[in-house]
Amino acid sequence: MTESSQRSGPRSGFTRRAFLKGSSAVAAATALTTEQAEAQAAQAKIAKGEQSIRLTVNGKPRAVKVEPRTTLLEVLRQQLDLTGAKPVSTDGSSGASTVLLNGKPVMASTTLAITCRGKSVTTVEGVDNTVPKAFVAADAQQCGFCTPGFVVAVKAFLDKNPNASEAQIRSGLNGNICRCGTYANVIDAAVSVVKGGGNG
Repeated sequence: MTESSQRSGPRSGFTRRAFLKGSSAVAAATALTTEQAEAQAAQAKIAKGEQSIRLTVNGKPRAVKVEPRTTLLEVLRQQLDLTGAKPVSTDGSSGASTVLLNGKPVMASTTLAITCRGKSVTTVEGVDNTVPKAFVAADAQQCGFCTPGFVVAVKAFLDKNPNASEAQIRSGLNGNICRCGTYANVIDAAVSVVKGGGNG
């Protein structure tokens, strides 16, 4: 066998390229395993993360138990038996779960209860009679699923804009949906409150 044929013969199979490829694969697999472990640990922490928090609901201090994933709507309905806010849409697009959080309207279905620690929550059950009476006088409800959210939204909007025009009211309530189509009556109810006729 000549020297040239020895040089062109088969190699051992261990090359720098193969080594680098193997090292990269091991590093990627290790990183993936670490990420999976961290994700599983985070899920376990959430699953075991129940804790007690205090908040004020309709003027009364309340203690509730929540996990990080528990919504305010779940707390209100399942722990405090306040069923006015409705679970019509999980993304809050219907407005049926509207409540006041420190005086500002939020969707209880998309608000994590743990973020409400130490805050004040007002549900439709805690709203004074002015807006509800106006709704009754204007016949502004049918099936009733949207009504609590509308009542709270109207109260919040008119508290901030007590002299609102009809056009402003229409714009201010565009986050609430009525599947029965009682929009005209809801607007009439809100306008009557502005005019001082909410005591009907």
